[in-house]
Amino acid sequence: MERVYNFSAGPAVLPEEVLKECQEEMMNYGETGMSVMEMSHRSKAFENIINTAEADLRELMNIPDNYKVLFLQGGASLQFAMIPMNLMKNKVADYIITGQWAKKAFAEAKLYGDAVAVASSADETFSYIPDCSDLPIRDNADYVYICENNTIYGTKFKTLPNTKGKTLVADVSSCFLSEPVDVSKYGIIYGGVQKNVGPAGAVIVIIREDLITEDVLPGTPTMMKYKTHADNKSLYNTPPAYGIYVCGKVFKWLKAQGGLSVMKEKNEKKADILYNFLDNSKLFNGTVRKEDRSLMNVPFITGNDELDAKFIKEATEAGFVNLKGHRTVGGMRASIYNAMPLEGVEKLVEFMKKFEAENLK
Repeated sequence: MERVYNFSAGPAVLPEEVLKECQEEMMNYGETGMSVMEMSHRSKAFENIINTAEADLRELMNIPDNYKVLFLQGGASLQFAMIPMNLMKNKVADYIITGQWAKKAFAEAKLYGDAVAVASSADETFSYIPDCSDLPIRDNADYVYICENNTIYGTKFKTLPNTKGKTLVADVSSCFLSEPVDVSKYGIIYGGVQKNVGPAGAVIVIIREDLITEDVLPGTPTMMKYKTHADNKSLYNTPPAYGIYVCGKVFKWLKAQGGLSVMKEKNEKKADILYNFLDNSKLFNGTVRKEDRSLMNVPFITGNDELDAKFIKEATEAGFVNLKGHRTVGGMRASIYNAMPLEGVEKLVEFMKKFEAENLK
């Protein structure tokens, strides 16, 4: 069958060029006579793969020399514990709660110290980003934590919070490499790759070197120390080798597209097409405050659960898949990551216009 337009929030769509390259190299990578899935992570071939991937990522993001790039396992969720274990020197941390994943990170941090929510948008079902210009950041806070793009609710920090000099930690899983970013504004910027970078199974952590120390919370396992992985160049144990290989292919693809400034322009164009339709539709409604809308995740509803279900069913049959909203909020959500072609968004809007004409009473 033909490929569908996959609007999944993650694991998500990957560039077709990358998938084809992986297919071509599946049985024999670089004349090694084996697949990347089969080769030793200690081999010269894999050493070249991971080193090239890091170099390309550093170039794409203009990562300063005093930051380490770590390719780890456990997804973003393991970082919810790893961050307080490594950074909570005073056992004090301030969290900004803008969605489900920030809530989970916050709950995990409370297991290790005095974590406090200094701002939240829970009062309006996380449909906006709270004002973070003058937060009650505590003097002894070890760090301030945000989830920068909220996959489930479709919001995005357009301005980073005023941390009053404290280290900013950001989960960027669903906006990773979608636009240029100033890495120097963060102490840690990390993301599970399965939303916008690669296949599920890997997480990339970009961490400032001064935060990598032996001074971690008592009882922190060896595998949960950033220093363990930094000292061993992400090869302390067997890493998610195939995932890193695919991420490296995506980094090359992004460079060939023109880099992150070009990707931002493309992503804005795609998002504008969908948001403009929603703003003028008589049937569909976006659920996010306009100034806080994500370029990556676009939630919307009809206001009628039965009609939502009908839309999802008919859209799936028409080749627009994984549009069902997260189970905690319902409705619909179109994730339009880097690899979603403009054509996919245009055709989705065409389908939505047709559905509206057929179902508007």
